[in-house]
Amino acid sequence: MIELKTDASMDAMRAPGRVVGRALAAVRKAARPGVTPRDLDAVARALLDEAGATSPFLGYRPSFAPVPFPAVLCVSVNNAIVHGIPTDLPLRDGDLVSADFGALLHGWAGDAAVSFTVGTPRPADLALVETAERALAAGIEAAVVGNRIGDVAHAIGTVCRRAGYGIPHGFGGHGIGRRMHEDPSVPNEGRPGRGVRLRHGMVLAIEPMVIAGGGDDYLTAADGWTLCTTDGSRAAHAEHTVAITDDGPRVLTLP
Repeated sequence: MIELKTDASMDAMRAPGRVVGRALAAVRKAARPGVTPRDLDAVARALLDEAGATSPFLGYRPSFAPVPFPAVLCVSVNNAIVHGIPTDLPLRDGDLVSADFGALLHGWAGDAAVSFTVGTPRPADLALVETAERALAAGIEAAVVGNRIGDVAHAIGTVCRRAGYGIPHGFGGHGIGRRMHEDPSVPNEGRPGRGVRLRHGMVLAIEPMVIAGGGDDYLTAADGWTLCTTDGSRAAHAEHTVAITDDGPRVLTLP
């Protein structure tokens, strides 16, 4: 069931969204060669503590997971697409990192992700990240009252496919509110004019994921969480929590 938020509730969701935006900005700033993903998780934990917020990631265990997620931050490096568990393996010059983070504050959730390069960037990685960000922007632009979920999915998929990239099948965005994952699902590819009609008060986590090699398949790493490309190519992920309003889409996870 889709919960429509009141204007006051959407305003309240800005609080966890702001925490998420600030934490991802701090993580990105801290990422450099020699720093470990676990170090980045510590940066994110400190921002949560400072804000008096808690993590919807820590201890989360969906049906597919062999163990609860052990961190507050997903750190997916190079060929990892999403759900990367932070490790003690230092980041290297030229690595591509996707960081996904959520916060719970005053009973509401926020969720966002950003991808970036560490040290000296590869041009191909910059193009991949730029495409993920353009796909996110296109999805947000389509998230207007009267459109349908399929319009958002089509906007995202069009940007990704035109760039020649793959889209991991079966993964996409979701509704968000009191819980991190709510109805409806928001695919990263679809047909326009199909699916649930968007209404004032819906809040969506829109999150394109792109695979450089062009394929849509993935495999799960030995940790049971991290999704990786099957061909070893790199991946990028971008996400914002977005409120659907009569005045247009409102991004809630900016710093």
